[in-house]
Amino acid sequence: MAERKAFLLRIDPGVLGAVQRWANDDLRSLNAQVEFLLRRSLQQAGRPVGRGPGGEEPGLSSAPQPPGASRRSAKRSGEK
Repeated sequence: MAERKAFLLRIDPGVLGAVQRWANDDLRSLNAQVEFLLRRSLQQAGRPVGRGPGGEEPGLSSAPQPPGASRRSAKRSGEK
């Protein structure tokens, strides 16, 4: 397993609650949800995470997708 680094995060209680509910809906831990959101934001900003120790490219393609993810993406882009 990849090495993990612990850090303290100061966050608005409302934001924390919303992310926790989202994590629950997607059957993820709060930590996994935060990492998922950070990786997705990095990828969208054109700042991908470097290659992992096994040479694979970690990121959204290797992260489990939440149920209905493709439907949510389609709704955001205006597709049906």
